[in-house]
Order: sequence, then structure tokens, then C-alpha cells
Amino acid sequence: MPDRLERAVCSTPGQLLSELTADAAGRRMYALIAELYPLCRSITGDGVRKSHEILRRVVPLRSYEVPTGTEVFDWTIPNEWNIRDAYLKDPSGRIVCSFQEHNICVLGYSVPVRARLSSEELRPHLRSLPEQPDVIPYLTSYYSEDWGFCLPHRVLEALPEGEYEVCIDSTLAPGSLTYGEVFLPGETDEEVLISCYTCHPSLCNDNLSGVALAAILAQELQHCALRYSYRFLFIPETIGAIAWLALNEGRLDRIRHGLVATCLGDPGCSTYKKSRRGDAEIDRAVLHVLQHSGEPYNVLDFFPSGSDERQFCSPAFDLPVGSLMRTPYARFKEYHTSADDLSFVQPEFLGNTFRKYLQVVSVLEGNRCYLNLNPKCEPQLGKRGLYSAVGGLKKQPPNQVALRWVLNFSDGKHSLLDICERSGLEFSVIRAAADTLCECGLLAPADAPAGSHEIRN
Repeated sequence: MPDRLERAVCSTPGQLLSELTADAAGRRMYALIAELYPLCRSITGDGVRKSHEILRRVVPLRSYEVPTGTEVFDWTIPNEWNIRDAYLKDPSGRIVCSFQEHNICVLGYSVPVRARLSSEELRPHLRSLPEQPDVIPYLTSYYSEDWGFCLPHRVLEALPEGEYEVCIDSTLAPGSLTYGEVFLPGETDEEVLISCYTCHPSLCNDNLSGVALAAILAQELQHCALRYSYRFLFIPETIGAIAWLALNEGRLDRIRHGLVATCLGDPGCSTYKKSRRGDAEIDRAVLHVLQHSGEPYNVLDFFPSGSDERQFCSPAFDLPVGSLMRTPYARFKEYHTSADDLSFVQPEFLGNTFRKYLQVVSVLEGNRCYLNLNPKCEPQLGKRGLYSAVGGLKKQPPNQVALRWVLNFSDGKHSLLDICERSGLEFSVIRAAADTLCECGLLAPADAPAGSHEIRN
């Protein structure tokens, strides 16, 4: 991939923020999207497996197969669908719709068809968007056997009467559902979950942008010494999340934070959909990053529709999983149409979103409680070289303000994120103050081994 940084293991994800520019990340994401774009993916099938082969060149992706017929809670893994070709010829023999030109022109999961049909017989199997006459809609029929073609409304309206040749060269038969995982072990077995979905065919924002971000983020984090373990899921939407939850129910208590990555490369402002809990640490971390981004943003309370956050946040699990995106699904006109192409997503916006994800990771990695080892009154900072030699300034340098905030609230009960929210200071500033105080022996992590805290006064 272009712009890849070659490095040894670095100390924290925060170091990546200074090394990896948003532009470089955006270019790498866009290049990966462009490579994946031509493949026809669905909730099952070889298109997903071919996509995994490409992703394995970027990250150590492990693929899993869940056989057709497997019961996953109230659902059943369906037959596997594969398609080789499809076309529709008008009475003159002209091809008016071709899978080779755009793979969403076939209704997803269409059963195989070879027939000659009259205009009247064909019409019920043709779909279009009258309100957007120049685009192809993306539609599927996963759980009800059907077939059809999707085409621009202006093309549909111009179709002549007569006999049409229909060919859908597909198979729908027992097989399996394929999903992938990248696991990056950390100091603890507590996990951060990053989930994206691989089931959409040639659609860029929804959701090759999520696939690309998850892959490039995993690629970068594998060079870091991590506090948390990170699990990246590359799954078909809905049925894939349900299957993964069913197969991994016994270890869900390890998940401390999570995000669903979707719709990340459009020109809209960042949007965060909170977890069902609403006040989980992941919610607070994302909001902190957005509040200090200097850019407009939107925040949505959790609602039980959308993407896979509705599975992770279902009542029995209620996992702390939100969704950080740009324009939400179904709120941009290109959504689920052929207009969601390589011209719609741009490296600039992809890179901007990537950087925010990396900032969120940096907050999660660095957020912990500390103990002030000199808690009786304010310690003498000047003799430690931490205080300005000139007193009485009306406005003190931010680092000195941060030092006081951290010292005052480092009682083993308040995390650095708590201190950020009380002080209004950015996490990187508070984290730097905590690191400085630790180096001076005035502070120690509250979860340090017993006996390592020496209170000095």
C-alpha cells in the first residue's frame, strides 16, 4: 500500500498521531477501496472470500466459515449465493442491463433464471428509483427467493414492448457464511471491538469506507504496544453480527469499548451515534475528540435501527458499542445507489475520519486513574522545574493549569477523562501532564502493583 510507514513497535497509539498524517491515511484507505470496489459481495459467497484475500495482504486476517443451516439465536445461516453473470436483452437484442457493467444491477440473492419473457411478465422484476432517475438502486432479497434487475428509471421508462431475454447465471445452494477477524493482543485481555461489514457490493461509502478504515487502523496498531486487546470484525451486516455474537457469547464480557465503522468517506460532518447505555466510556471518549476537533459534528442518541450497533446493543448484551461516521446511512442521496462510487468518497474525508478514530483509541488507551503521591496541599513545582519563574501572571501556561488539575483530582477515583470533562482541557494535554508528574515521582497509576505507592506527606 502507498504511504505505509515502516517502523518498529512504538510506545503508544498517541505517537501515531504525530507520525501518520491524515492525508497519508486517507490515500491508503482510498487505494484499498479502489481495489475492493469491483468485487461483488453479499452476505455469503466468493466475493467475500476474494475480498478477504485482498485484506490479508494488509492485515493478518483470519477467516471463519459458518455452515448453511446453523442456528444463531432466532436466525438461520442461509444458502450461499454466487453469481457469475447476468444480463437483460430487449426485443432487438440490445443489452439494456448488464452485471458486467455494474454488479448492483442484479437484485441481490437472485435465483438463477434463463427465460424469454414478454414486457408484461418482466415488469414486476424490474426496480428503479423514480425520484433519482439516473442511478441504479441497490436492493436485495436474502430470505425470500426472488429474482430481478435494478436499473435507472430513465432506462426503465424507455424500454420498448416485446419479448426480452433474461439471464441470471447464479447459484443458491448450501455453503457457508464467511466472516473475518483481526486480533491484536494487548497487556490485558479486555477488548476494544471495531466492527465493519463486508456484504455490500460496489458501494464505497456504505461500506468499503468502513472496511478500509478498519484494515488500515489494524495495520497501524499492530506496530504499537497496546494496553487493550483489539478485535476487528469484518462481517456481513446483521446476520454476520448475530452469528458472531452467538458463536462468541461466552467471551463478550471482555469487550470494554466498541465502534461500528460505516459511512466514513463522504463530505458531511462527523456524526456519533451513542451506545445504548449513552454514557459509556466510549461515548465520552468520542464526544471529547469531536468537541476538541474544531469542526462541526452531530450527536445522535441510540436508536434500534441502523447498522450492527443494534445487535451489539441488544438487551441481553448491551455492549458499550457506538458508531462514529460522517453522514449517517440513508441520509445522503447516494445511499444504496450506483452513485456511491469512487467519486463520492475522497481521501481528504477518509483521512479526517481515520485521525478521529486514532484519537479515540489514544484516549481509550491513556484513560486511567492516578494517585497523587504528595496529596497534602500543592507540591512545590518550581523546584522540580515545572513552574514558571515569574509569578503573578493573570493567565498561566496551559501545561501548568493541567498539572494542577491532574494533581488535585488524582485520588484514585477520577480518570483522566473525568479531569478533561471538569477542566475543559484536551486529553492530550491532561495525559502529558500526568506523564510529567509520574516522571517526577508525584503521581502513579492507581492500578499499579500493591506497595508501589509511597505517599510522601
